[in-house]
Parts: sequence; structure tokens; C-alpha cells
Amino acid sequence: MSPDVVPYLIVSGLLFVIGLAGVLLRRSPLTVLLSLEIMLNSANLALVAFSRHVGGHDGQVFALVVMGVAAAEVVVGLGLIVAMARRDLVLDTDQLRSLHG
Repeated sequence: MSPDVVPYLIVSGLLFVIGLAGVLLRRSPLTVLLSLEIMLNSANLALVAFSRHVGGHDGQVFALVVMGVAAAEVVVGLGLIVAMARRDLVLDTDQLRSLHG
């Protein structure tokens, strides 16, 4: 007997909305990265909930892949933030609009 999916989806939706608000409202790149992680974790929760509901393991495997992508994203993002801080560049995401070198 699989558990009901609705409570998991409600928590997943709330986490996604919190992460989305953090991405849209914050200016610090570190806070934006943390908010993106919350959004990815909410997607993982939904994947695992649907996987348990259906009875397969596909959603759980895909959630592990998403965790690997999230770890790579954090490594690259934190590397960029550290490099920008060492060069005394602006760490305000509103002012980072162009990609000129």
C-alpha cells in the first residue's frame, strides 16, 4: 500500500514557492544559489513521492541525478562567487546584467 501523495506535493509546492521567492527577491548570489537548491530539493521530493506512489524506482534514480547536478551547480556557483569576491567585483545580482569580459 503506497502512501498518499498529496501531503508530499503540498510540502514540495511550498518549498518551491519559498525558493522562487528567494531567487526573485534577493540580491546576494549566495542566497540565490541557496534558493535554487531549495527549488531542486522540492522537485526531488515530488519525484520521490510520485515514484513511491507508482511503485517504481525511476523517480528515485532521477532524484539522485538531480542531486548530482545540484552539487555541480553549487561547486561552479561558489567558485564564481569566490573569484568575484577576490577581484573586488560587485556581488549584487541587479548590477550583473552584461557578460562582457
